[in-house]
Amino acid sequence: MTTIFKLAWRNVWRNRRRTFITMASIFFAVLLSAFMVAFQKGAWDRMIDNVVGYYFGYAQVHQEGYWKEQSIDKAFAIPAELQSTPQDIHHIRIVPRIESFALASHENYTTGVLVVGTDPVAEDSLTKLSTRVISGRYLLPGEEGALIAEGIAQNMKLGVNDTLVLISQGYHGVNAAGKYPIVGIVNFPSPDLNKRMVYLPLEVAQYFFGAENLVTTVALNLENKDAVPPAVKALRKALPSGEYEVMDWKQLMPDLMKAREADAAGAYLMLFVLYVIIAFGIYGTILMMTKEREYEFGVLISIGMKRLKLGATIWIEIILLGILGSIAGILGAIPLVYYFNTHPLDLSQMSEEATGIYEKWGFDPIFPTAFEPGVFWVQALVVFLITAVLAFYPLLKIIRLKPVEAMRA
Repeated sequence: MTTIFKLAWRNVWRNRRRTFITMASIFFAVLLSAFMVAFQKGAWDRMIDNVVGYYFGYAQVHQEGYWKEQSIDKAFAIPAELQSTPQDIHHIRIVPRIESFALASHENYTTGVLVVGTDPVAEDSLTKLSTRVISGRYLLPGEEGALIAEGIAQNMKLGVNDTLVLISQGYHGVNAAGKYPIVGIVNFPSPDLNKRMVYLPLEVAQYFFGAENLVTTVALNLENKDAVPPAVKALRKALPSGEYEVMDWKQLMPDLMKAREADAAGAYLMLFVLYVIIAFGIYGTILMMTKEREYEFGVLISIGMKRLKLGATIWIEIILLGILGSIAGILGAIPLVYYFNTHPLDLSQMSEEATGIYEKWGFDPIFPTAFEPGVFWVQALVVFLITAVLAFYPLLKIIRLKPVEAMRA
């Protein structure tokens, strides 16, 4: 076996031009497949982070049944288990909110809005809401003031220091009415959020809805989505069974998940087509190499070398080329993927129409690549396996080879 391996290794470098052509086909196969997967995964990770970062968070806790009804009557006092344990469970920070719809009025203008009472500091740590302020300033804890979305301000002709009147139905049918000065205006890329969001400090909103010390939602601020499954599992175990629902971002946004699955199916189809093209490219180089060496094979068989031993030598030779090409492909893909990870494709600088389409769905038109180890080694492994399977062609050719005919060619 050692002799066969040494012979295969010498054959690899005996014809450097042929070796580099074969390695180049494998190199570009790994490079293209890794970049395609990294781009598709990075784009969706960015979209999910956008939606999560705008409002939802990676997970939320509600009273059982709230998410289906979306009723303020499902408000609850934050349980001791949620207040005392989060810091010990995967570094969770809680963002308490009370949410309900209201009728907003200013002079002769009225519109329906979503009133969100929240802790300004905790909210900003999750959604970076203060960075979206385009006029005025951000909310201060406990102040009698409102932060409104830009769409509401435009539709109702509101500005900073104007007064917004809110009318709603509070907790268990309590009449809710109040007026609040506008302290700031925020902009959301999503038109849906931009035309309906009104933020009040948590205590002010609780008083407005007649739900002192109650919340409808506790959003969970986690480091990243990889920490979500263990955190959700730990909270479900810690909270009283049947009283609360702990939902991750996949359950909160099922439409987004369906869209991702549909896009993934299309991506897999494109990847399959790419693999087929890659396979034909690698097969072409192996076919060329085999044809060029028919005379050599005929001579070796004629002087007594066993066909299986010769076939094994050539197979190992191609496997070595596959390993070298895959490693080169990984090394070539790393700087390319890293560049587009740090300098993502920004469609806002290319097409206003494309920007508008993505903003309509709440995404910014920026597409980075995912710089993750799995992106590289999985694609390298797939291409290597394709190469290993195609490497059996020379073996089959050698088994059927007629030495006299091969030496005459």
